[in-house]
Amino acid sequence: MLTFVIRRLLLAIPTLLFISLVIFLLLELSPGDPLGDVPLTVPPEVKERMREALGLGRPWPVRYVLWLKQFFYVEPLYWIDGIFRTDFSQGMQRIISFQSRSPVFDVIAQRVPQTLTVVGMSYLIGVMIAIPIGIISAYKQYSWFDQLGTFVSMVGFSMPTFFTGVVLIIIFGVKLQWFPSIYDTTHQVTDWDSFLVQVRQMVMPVTVLALYNAAQISRFMRASMLDNLGQDYVRTARAKGLGERTVVMKHVLRNSLIPVVTVIALGLPAVFGGAIITEQVFKVNGLGQLLISAIHANDIPMVLTLTFIFAILIVIFTLIADILYGILDPRIRYD
Repeated sequence: MLTFVIRRLLLAIPTLLFISLVIFLLLELSPGDPLGDVPLTVPPEVKERMREALGLGRPWPVRYVLWLKQFFYVEPLYWIDGIFRTDFSQGMQRIISFQSRSPVFDVIAQRVPQTLTVVGMSYLIGVMIAIPIGIISAYKQYSWFDQLGTFVSMVGFSMPTFFTGVVLIIIFGVKLQWFPSIYDTTHQVTDWDSFLVQVRQMVMPVTVLALYNAAQISRFMRASMLDNLGQDYVRTARAKGLGERTVVMKHVLRNSLIPVVTVIALGLPAVFGGAIITEQVFKVNGLGQLLISAIHANDIPMVLTLTFIFAILIVIFTLIADILYGILDPRIRYD
């Protein structure tokens, strides 16, 4: 297993470098200019100096290597006053956003808590709902529970999140006024009352995303369970006198989780990437909203860094899914 992990990590290095180059070239060839919003009254020589200050006057291979160096740069630590401190005088080594003129990773770090709070909670709830529904629907195939679960999952998966979000806002935010229609990102939880306020404003965006995630995962869970319930080893286990609960929960469920793990693992990077559409609908100031605003402003360093982070997360969680295969299925070995 250790050899397999090391081999996959070494293979991931050229893969990520190729992905970063493709992303960089796509943004390089895309239309738009970071200085497109500069007033026409600005003299051309001043505009040219601004372009040089942003590093846009250099050839693209130089800018690509410089960005790659800045992305993987780690601030050095120095032993000062008995503790380790960071030397922020090395600020030129950090990727700077065209839009905010702040370090890109600082801006991303400010948005991550909002994204993880809303999108992470919705994904966790969606998985916790989807797996039991998929198990029961498969075991009680064509029952009223299976028919209802199939209907709800089809509705949740086929309806786009921006439509579901708007419907919830109209019903529960405008008509009934049970929940706030706009997410207050400046709200801080300090006591029980503020915690309840936070929960109320999370209900609608979390519900929209949890319904979409649960609809997708429950369908995979049901199909995988149905496929394994008809296998020979299940009939053999029942013939040996094993209880139905043991057969389903120990044997069938373990094998059925193998393809579902792939779906869950590949969906996890979206948690860190943010729900772009849902964050726009509910005004959640997360990474999805940050990516949209960076695209509109032609903030190439921000867009490039965010998309490359998403690519890294996909590679990491794909490796985690492969490792879980070996844990769930003893037939799979990476020796």
